[in-house]
Amino acid sequence: MSRATEESRVRDHASMVRAKNAGPFRLTLDVFCKDDASYARVRDGIATEAVAAIFKVGPDYVTRHELPTLAVLKFSLPRPGVQGARGDRDMHGAQFAVLLGELVLKAG
Repeated sequence: MSRATEESRVRDHASMVRAKNAGPFRLTLDVFCKDDASYARVRDGIATEAVAAIFKVGPDYVTRHELPTLAVLKFSLPRPGVQGARGDRDMHGAQFAVLLGELVLKAG
């Protein structure tokens, strides 16, 4: 398969994908894009519904923020459980970034 036909993932266009707590009940995921072209590709290639699906929440619970002057795309969504509760396997929410980074962008 040639490079032109390979799948493009969020991580391919980002200098950093980061996840962190936004309080004990929510997560914020940030995609810092490499440049304006990468930002446009990520912005147009990620549907909010796709983010909701990988984190198993309804699309109405995902808030999307587009920051073109910074080439950053942000999502805020409910944590799967309360931070620090029994069974919380990621106290800081950082591991959720990997899931977003691996998301395949829709063709565009």
